[in-house]
Amino acid sequence: MFIVLLKYVAPLEQIDYALPDHRAWVEKQYERGLFLASGRQVPRTGGVIITRPMPRGRLEALLATDPWAEQKLVKYEICEFEATRTAPELAKLNEAVLQR
Repeated sequence: MFIVLLKYVAPLEQIDYALPDHRAWVEKQYERGLFLASGRQVPRTGGVIITRPMPRGRLEALLATDPWAEQKLVKYEICEFEATRTAPELAKLNEAVLQR
């Protein structure tokens, strides 16, 4: 799984102008079953995305299609992790449990 931290590198006015396109892109990733959670950081300096497991290269290619990335409005920090414990509601996403 991945936690993706988005950091705004452009003024909020530019971020907000491109927000409808970014939201449509995010919605598409939920429809495809790739994203589990997403939202703004507090304070509003960027965002967070939690993804389902996938090859890192696939995630990097996917992030490159984000309108914010295409317009060079954000930078991404990608943290990969293997879930070894989860709340019961997330058990089917837990890679350690799936391998048993």
